[in-house]
Amino acid sequence: MRYLLLLISLVLISCQPKEQKEEKVEELTIEEKAQQLAKKFIILDGHIDLPYRLKESGFNIEEDKEVILATENGNFDYQRAVAGGLDAPFMSIYIPASYQETGGAKALADTLIGLVESIANAYPDKFAVAHTAEDVANNFEAGIISLPMGIENGAPIENDLANIKYFNDRGVSYITLTHSKNNQICDSSYDPERKWNGLSPFGKQVVEEMNKVGIMIDVSHISDSTFYQVMELSKAPVIASHSSCRHFTPGFERNMSDDMIKLLGEKNGVIQINFGSTFLADKSRQVWNHVKPYNDKAKADPSDTASANYVKRYLAENPLFTNVQKAADHIDHVVKVAGIDHVGIGSDYDGVGNSLPTGLKDVSTYPNLIAELLKRGYSEEDIEKICYKNVFRVWKEVDKLAEASM
Repeated sequence: MRYLLLLISLVLISCQPKEQKEEKVEELTIEEKAQQLAKKFIILDGHIDLPYRLKESGFNIEEDKEVILATENGNFDYQRAVAGGLDAPFMSIYIPASYQETGGAKALADTLIGLVESIANAYPDKFAVAHTAEDVANNFEAGIISLPMGIENGAPIENDLANIKYFNDRGVSYITLTHSKNNQICDSSYDPERKWNGLSPFGKQVVEEMNKVGIMIDVSHISDSTFYQVMELSKAPVIASHSSCRHFTPGFERNMSDDMIKLLGEKNGVIQINFGSTFLADKSRQVWNHVKPYNDKAKADPSDTASANYVKRYLAENPLFTNVQKAADHIDHVVKVAGIDHVGIGSDYDGVGNSLPTGLKDVSTYPNLIAELLKRGYSEEDIEKICYKNVFRVWKEVDKLAEASM
């Protein structure tokens, strides 16, 4: 009888519904999944203007280093970077175009590189300068934020090709050929004067030398004709470290046309989407173009309260900001034109002022973009490519080509 009762008990247990025998596994929300992926994958951002912001504020590593950990200023600090899962923010070594006229571009680049190095030296348990994709991967495994560097504006090369290797040795991994004005290398998208109609004779040598040395060529800021000449000359794929799609901002040459994005993809390059609202939405550009003259007047003359007040009133009625969904639209568009292997992130944090979209206000907000991509059906593999793998591919190929040319 005892054995019969035991047998009946076992039969009854086996007949219980599965959910009563096993604990229910709670499914993650999209937002929770995005947070998880932001920690799981390396997040590489192609362009953050922290060094120049710190220099302009009078930053001194001995006295002010704690602002690197947490600050109310700007878009970047350590705490927010950790919260957003940011692992490899490319530090922009930004050289204003004025230095092309006054001189001192190389000296400023050295100063800003030294500033980045000082941050890594002050907090070796939190930051490390990175020169290669492998450096970034190793730092990620160690729980350290990498600080790779890119020079924004090739003016510091001056007229000496040897300076390309010099900056490579100092840890620079990409150079944006120019900025807001034509320089000794090429024409700028922002400058109506087309001095060279593309690359200068020296600029063509610069492209070849960057391939030889192993520095990625950044085609953000350059004119269309310069872009096409670079694509013809460069043996290595190139990046656009902080550009967006002209499809959404007709007539804005600073962004890339569909034809350019398609060619970039065919040449195995990557466009890294700029988060500035005026890069993402034509409406934002129209609003900014309207208020800019008044804003410039107010900045030049603090007593001009009429201009300042007009800007406030106009922006209150005509919002400048777009949103995180618009940034995802640009990623969608690149994928449609060139494919999933040719898009990345290049926020331009600390470089686009107060024009950042709702949902992407600082380096803590990358999970918001990941969540939006998940909602649109992007796979984990797709998101991993956008977060870092696409740029890693270019970076490694540039280094491989340089090693082969030695």
